[in-house]
Amino acid sequence: MTTVTTIVTMTITTMIDDFLLRAGLAVVALALATGPLGCFVLWRRMAYFGDATAHAAILGVAISFGFNLSIELGVLAVALAMALSVSALSNRGHSMDGALGALSHSALALGLVGISFIQGVRIDVEAYLFGDILAISQSDLWTIWAGALIVVALIFWRWQKLLTSTLNQEIARASGINPAREQLILTIALAIVVAVAIKILGALLISAMLLIPTATARVFSNTPERMVLLSVLLSMAAGIGGLWLSFTADTPAGPSIVVAAAALFLLSTLFGRNAR
Repeated sequence: MTTVTTIVTMTITTMIDDFLLRAGLAVVALALATGPLGCFVLWRRMAYFGDATAHAAILGVAISFGFNLSIELGVLAVALAMALSVSALSNRGHSMDGALGALSHSALALGLVGISFIQGVRIDVEAYLFGDILAISQSDLWTIWAGALIVVALIFWRWQKLLTSTLNQEIARASGINPAREQLILTIALAIVVAVAIKILGALLISAMLLIPTATARVFSNTPERMVLLSVLLSMAAGIGGLWLSFTADTPAGPSIVVAAAALFLLSTLFGRNAR
């Protein structure tokens, strides 16, 4: 009996270690992508843009289940379509806030309605709204790392051009840089992050992890490079801290990660030194 108990205990411990390790590695990958991308979202005042793209992910989930596609592919396609649609509407003179608000909430509602019509498949809507990082598989982990590294590579490749067009579009044009092309690259990167992050944080919390660690890092940064580095480190700290809170206090993992990020932001606001 003692032997059986020991074997069961060791098995459970190994399983816990495995899913916590996968969750931790997923958090690190996501931080590598959201750190630099979140800086550009903040610098360009694209917070609502990121929120709308994340909300559209639920429609991507509905399409994926309806047409038997991979979740990442469906979410990526819809998130990219949402971002491009908003850009097109704004270029035609529509109010950016109005276009974002209309498309964001419409896509979210349409996705939730669409999911309710899908028969024969059990869909945990809450997991896609708030994430379920503790349930990611080994294949999910590979997908998350692949998406994160693509985003990092895109931003590293276009760093100087992205930064110049963000600071001053007129100077960018004078230097031969096309601001619209750089905006498209950021749009693609944002869609990729939404696609790989939906299983970690869910559609409603993705934009929080793009913005909160970045806003915290800005307090202590006097150069763009330093802000990006601090954003990555703070995202990792919030992710690991949120996982620890979730494991010890039995709280939802996704919201716990955002709560940890918010706590760091609050501490930086109260005690931080603005180094800019």
